[in-house]
Amino acid sequence: MTVETISVGPETVEVASFSEVRPRWSAELRAAVSGRINKVFDTALAGERVEAGATLITIENSRYVAELAAAELALKEAKLALWKAKNATTLARKEFERNNTTPPNDLALRLPELEIAQSRVTSVKSRVEAARRQLDDSTVTAPFSSFVAERFVSPGQSVNAGETLVKLVDDTTFELTVELGRRDWVLLQQPLPGQTAHVVSQDGETIAQATIRQAGGFLDEKTRQYKVFLEIDDPGPVPVLSGDFVRVILPGVTVPKALNIPASALTQEGYVWYLDENDRLQRVTPQVLYRRQDRIVIEAPEGADTWRIAVTPLVSFLPGQMARAKKAGI
Repeated sequence: MTVETISVGPETVEVASFSEVRPRWSAELRAAVSGRINKVFDTALAGERVEAGATLITIENSRYVAELAAAELALKEAKLALWKAKNATTLARKEFERNNTTPPNDLALRLPELEIAQSRVTSVKSRVEAARRQLDDSTVTAPFSSFVAERFVSPGQSVNAGETLVKLVDDTTFELTVELGRRDWVLLQQPLPGQTAHVVSQDGETIAQATIRQAGGFLDEKTRQYKVFLEIDDPGPVPVLSGDFVRVILPGVTVPKALNIPASALTQEGYVWYLDENDRLQRVTPQVLYRRQDRIVIEAPEGADTWRIAVTPLVSFLPGQMARAKKAGI
């Protein structure tokens, strides 16, 4: 029987789970104004990568240019009316001062007219801002650096406010959500926020480091599992793709007494066989802490500091059966 002699020692647990890479921002840009599509830029074509602020689509804007011009004219007229009202109030006040008399009421000083003129200026300023915003909205730009996932309009097409124009997905910051059961949760190194986790591809290659943003604030109402929220804001040389299915390795606690055994030593029934000091077979049902490739880390059973673990246990093994040990690799 092939055995591997393993000493009890500390092991830092790695808690792993699978997750889907998702963009932090994903938006369907909708028309804020109505009109005919004037131009669709190449940046708005599906699959294009665009920087924040890049122009995607323009909507015919002559109507909004006219509305802004009318609003600015109304503002000038309102300011003129305000200036006249201020002048009238000043003249009235000086007249009473010259006659050394007290004005009987605010009406005598033209104060109501002044207040109305001030309110009109404030109102028309808001109208100008609204008109300018509508004019700006006729040019659709990317609100963040992203990929164009889908385009919904073409040049010459008429759109109404609220219709979808393009769909964008973030290309710089990605998010991951990992769900863990209570058994894995207690093995994590607390507090989690701010710590780093490894993001591993399906090929086993580390493609990024993720920062744990928040964890364990609530349980999922369906699965009753803990949720860990991570973000990747510096993907590195290996591309991180939205929608990719990855393995996330979270930082765990250090178990002072553990055994790092071959994965083949754990039977389908969950037993680990070993030889005692009398060369007799014994078995234990260990608590598996985590798996790492072809190794398994388990909590060390009570007893000895060194264990002779059966590398490939047979179904014919019986507790108390005599066996001759052969060291692994010999």
